[in-house]
Amino acid sequence: MKLLVVFMLAAIPLCCHAGSGCEKLEYLLNATISPEVSVSEYKEIMSPYDSKGVANDALEELKECFLKQSNDILANVQVMMSHIYNSEQCALY
Repeated sequence: MKLLVVFMLAAIPLCCHAGSGCEKLEYLLNATISPEVSVSEYKEIMSPYDSKGVANDALEELKECFLKQSNDILANVQVMMSHIYNSEQCALY
């Protein structure tokens, strides 16, 4: 799971403007992190970005990884995202 999160988060600094600079990306990340979003809801949210179901299992696994985490860990992920958006590297964009 850690490797998957690292890959997902590695692309974020490439497109940050006061947040990510992309409302859709922020919405998708928040849906990924949120414990209120079920796996089936998450798959429905991600369906426009899923190329004909190829990534369906990966999306399910990603969401389940976040659902297994405590609220403290999820809050820390939100803090990390905030630090990424407000980092010196993102200030350049």
